Amino acid sequence: MKVVTFGELMLRLEPAGYYRFVQVDTMTSTFGGGEANVAVSLANYGLDAYYVTKLPKHEIGQSAVNSLRRYGVHTEYIVRGGDRVGIYYNERGASQRGSKCIYDRAGSSIQTADPSDFNWTEIMKDAKWFHITGITPALGPNMVQACIEGAKAAKAAGAVVSCDLNYRGKLWTKDQAREAMTEICKYVDVCISNEDDANDVFGIKAENTDTTKGELSTEGYKSVAKQLKDKFGFQKVAITLRSSINANRNDWQALLYDGTDFCFSKKYEMYIVDRVGGGDSFGGGLIYALLNGKSTQEAVEFAVAASCLKHSIEGDYNMVSVDEVEKLAAGNGSGRIQR
Repeated sequence: MKVVTFGELMLRLEPAGYYRFVQVDTMTSTFGGGEANVAVSLANYGLDAYYVTKLPKHEIGQSAVNSLRRYGVHTEYIVRGGDRVGIYYNERGASQRGSKCIYDRAGSSIQTADPSDFNWTEIMKDAKWFHITGITPALGPNMVQACIEGAKAAKAAGAVVSCDLNYRGKLWTKDQAREAMTEICKYVDVCISNEDDANDVFGIKAENTDTTKGELSTEGYKSVAKQLKDKFGFQKVAITLRSSINANRNDWQALLYDGTDFCFSKKYEMYIVDRVGGGDSFGGGLIYALLNGKSTQEAVEFAVAASCLKHSIEGDYNMVSVDEVEKLAAGNGSGRIQR
């Protein structure tokens, strides 16, 4: 099954371990980005995952492309051109010190791309699913238009469209996000969010919930999911529930609402190795599960288990198999050595 994702692939630079930026002379480099992370997950699960973006023709751009190819992601729709690969610097938090992310992505190839760079009719041929996030339209009005054109072409091809709201306050204002995402969500079938994104983008708040204190209300999350569905007519709404004890320890759970049933997954107590890409791995797991006909309850269990495992893996990409996810979803979460 052909699945298409669209967004920005960035160079990730970070100090080793838990060192701070000001302590190091060298940083490790990898690649990642919300929609690319989803594509890698889906390729690892055996789907035909296609990633769409724009990258420079130089060696750093090629290295970014190669980072996807090594995991089986199809890259033939990646447009080459522009001057630079966006960068983000990541400093991992520990205990009560939170992680820190600094963007250096202004003027990147995808940010300066023209919507006409992407032949969406050709890209969406035989596609079953199209995935975007709220990060890409935050890059500028040109990317808002590109997302809309991609979603329209996906709908014309009979594909399901999913969107993770993913509000990034460093990229645009809440008013800008609300205007753009209101238009994009007209074409979305499956919405993925958390309590903060729903509130920041659409002003929909979970009652009796304070994520900074780890206070979550299941009834509040049901209300958020229902309000989102009622507002846009989504087929399904997924809400992730993260309770942060500290930077290293989180409780992780999710809700999937299909218009009839509110299905909550089991809750995982996680010790975090790398939090970046956790939400993307949830999205990848959800897309795989729904494409393979899993029930609402089965789908949210698979997606949460996939994301739980991602938190144990270095880098943006989720390096797990369907078998590993299904074992965890079925209750094998001891972490015992496999011989």
